[in-house]
Amino acid sequence: MIVLAFSHVVFPGYFNWREELKPLSLINRQIMTIHTFFIALAVFLLGLLCLTSGNELINTRFGRRISLGMGVFWIIRLFIQFFGYSSALWKGERFETIVHIVFSLLFGYMSIVFFMTYVL
Repeated sequence: MIVLAFSHVVFPGYFNWREELKPLSLINRQIMTIHTFFIALAVFLLGLLCLTSGNELINTRFGRRISLGMGVFWIIRLFIQFFGYSSALWKGERFETIVHIVFSLLFGYMSIVFFMTYVL
């Protein structure tokens, strides 16, 4: 998750936000950049939590509830991967298709891991 968080750093350049977001109002441009930062921060902190408190996430009631919440988060993110984004964004594009598949597998994996942590 920490690597995933840091991958957000490339978004503004890769998606050409300087030009693409120009037509938007100031508030909408700032919402895009600030929300991206806080999504990355939250994912980073969740990754840090897993690295530093794995035992507690697995072996305590509170930790399992946190794991359930993370499982719900990642299953919703997986759902959005297929139904929130148009397939026109990646179909027929080699790199984008690979990214779509890799992230779909990653989100599915994290969903399973966190739900299994909660259940077992």
